[in-house]
Amino acid sequence: MRYVLLDRITALKPPELATGIKCVSLADDVFVDHFPGHPIMPGALILEALAQLGGVLVEATMRERGQGDLHALLVTVEKAKFRHLVRPGDRLELETRGISAHEDGGQVRGFARVEGQLVTEAELSFAFTRVTSQKLLLRRREVLNVWLTGSTEDP
Repeated sequence: MRYVLLDRITALKPPELATGIKCVSLADDVFVDHFPGHPIMPGALILEALAQLGGVLVEATMRERGQGDLHALLVTVEKAKFRHLVRPGDRLELETRGISAHEDGGQVRGFARVEGQLVTEAELSFAFTRVTSQKLLLRRREVLNVWLTGSTEDP
């Protein structure tokens, strides 16, 4: 199973806002077992998609403050609510709004919608770890460029 759950970041405005999309497909590995004949995207994966987007937002906020070698790690999920099912064929519209960001970590409020209808919301908190591997830094830059531009070339 792959754990990159963002297809595109559509807006990145640190420290306030990040938006993105995940096109939910029957080809996603999770639907083999969740559930045969009745595919539903697990709530944990919706939260992970929000965490990936929220992590990008708090990392970008810290980059703007001169700390570009931080990696956000999800540490808590609070006030999570799941309001509707997400199924293959849905376009999951993701939004995270910054609450705080500082050298120890950050917090965002996340919302997931399908066709404008709220399906999931939660508050996500992150801790930061320093990235020292040049190989990992390059890989992270490549993934971020794909999310932002659809290309592996620097924008």
